[in-house]
Amino acid sequence: MKDLFLGTGIAHTVLLFAIVIATGLWLGKYKVKGVSIGTTWILFLGILLSHFGFRGDPTVLSFMKDFGLILFVFSIGLQVGPGFFQSFKKGGVTMNLLAAGLILLAVLVTLSIHWITGESLETMVGVMSGAVTNTPGLGAAQQTISDAMIAAGQTKQEATAAASSLASAYAVAYPIGVLGVLFLVILLKGIFKIDLEHEKQELEQEDKGTRENARRMHCEVENPAVFGRRLGEILSDMGGKFVVSRIMRDGEIFLPGPDTVFQQGDKVLIVTSQNHVDTVRIIFGEEIPMHISDWEEKDMNLVTRRLSITKSSMTGKRLRDLHIRTQYGVSVTRVLRAGVELVARPNLFLQMGDTITVVGPEEGIAGVAELVGNKPETLSHPNLVPIFFGIALGVVFGSIPITFPGIPQPVKLGLAGGPLIISILLGHFGPKWKITTYTTLSANMMIREIGISFFLAAVGLGAGENFVSAVVNGGYWWILYGALITLIPVFLTGLVARLVFKFNFYQICGLLSGGTTDPAVLAFAQGAYGTDYTSVNYATVYPLSMFLRVLAAQLLVLFAIA
Repeated sequence: MKDLFLGTGIAHTVLLFAIVIATGLWLGKYKVKGVSIGTTWILFLGILLSHFGFRGDPTVLSFMKDFGLILFVFSIGLQVGPGFFQSFKKGGVTMNLLAAGLILLAVLVTLSIHWITGESLETMVGVMSGAVTNTPGLGAAQQTISDAMIAAGQTKQEATAAASSLASAYAVAYPIGVLGVLFLVILLKGIFKIDLEHEKQELEQEDKGTRENARRMHCEVENPAVFGRRLGEILSDMGGKFVVSRIMRDGEIFLPGPDTVFQQGDKVLIVTSQNHVDTVRIIFGEEIPMHISDWEEKDMNLVTRRLSITKSSMTGKRLRDLHIRTQYGVSVTRVLRAGVELVARPNLFLQMGDTITVVGPEEGIAGVAELVGNKPETLSHPNLVPIFFGIALGVVFGSIPITFPGIPQPVKLGLAGGPLIISILLGHFGPKWKITTYTTLSANMMIREIGISFFLAAVGLGAGENFVSAVVNGGYWWILYGALITLIPVFLTGLVARLVFKFNFYQICGLLSGGTTDPAVLAFAQGAYGTDYTSVNYATVYPLSMFLRVLAAQLLVLFAIA
């Protein structure tokens, strides 16, 4: 039992992780004046226990730190993947330029402190990596300085000592990097007098205007150009921008097919997106005052049902390939995916976990239900194959060396950047590639929370040993330097994003957390402000930010030893 509590073995390390994570999450529930640092408590409890002699096995700490970060970023990538490229088109270029400016400012502040104070540039690279909480940048800088010193004829011990000094500076500056960005997020919220509900509503309205959210319309056919034309011809000309659910003619209601011919005075029930409302009005005629109940009351033979797609074989198939209308006499009007209702366009790729709204006779709907599965209970079973296969691809992708002329050491995206990019691609293209990436929201959240908890606990337990001694022996200046490197670029970037580019507060949170490659800040913003909007923007800037920060750390080290 003594080794369990005071040793350094595997059981002792697991016990430390459990205590640190459980206590940190418990403390994260408490708020001071409405503010809590949430899961970041895990980091500081790890530092505290490590300082008082509770040390974990170094190999386990290293594994848990990397594996936890992989789980965290991979779960985020799967979540934001379906909307990532749309978000990038809407403002991703501007956001990435701001993130690049944030990184450039951090490098300039680092060089300025080096020139003004005379602090060695190698140490400042460690401070900068900690100030922006960029562990891959630290690792790349350590590898670069070690390889360069050995190549220059210095001993391996000297190279190891130089690399260790970077880690000490990193450990001292890291807490400031986390707290500094958290402080600035809260400060910016106060400066601009942010109304969180208003900001959230703005994003929701923007989504309604840009995404293919389904909207029901009731129109009367008044356009002479439509009289006598078949539905199939009109849909072909318009590229399937709407779905005609039902037609009312002389008091009778029926499901239209491709050969249905429109007549003057027909009343049509149409499902389309907000973007195409005006187009539908031009084609058919103005909207008329009707309600969905008007259709349901007049025809008891047609019913509306929602069916869940629970067969993995449906993933990657287009609606038109199922021939639901011709084989079952049923119309698919909407598709519910991740809480958003989409227009059931013929070319829409389906995926496991979608819910389709169908209209038709009971017997036809029963056939469609058998076709798509419609067994929601099967969705609760985790689909782990694409997750771990994706992680494997991400690790390989992140380990590919990228060589730049004049730089002796290649740059890598690392164990965070690689899995994030692969998970985004899987989340977006998975259905088209017939890969089932569906996980329930609760399963995704579980993976995410476990990942960030492992990561923070491992960093804290690993940094606490030398934290106080480094501060006492002159490292207290590193705290100031780290604060400057954190606060100046982040504050200026936040101001520019809001005042010049009119970014939403949740977009700023995603920009700052992704630009500083700080998952703790992302976790704080999601927990404190109750939204996942920040995740998309975090993932939008994270890959480029990670690459540039790793590259900047390596370049500064090479500049220092040149």
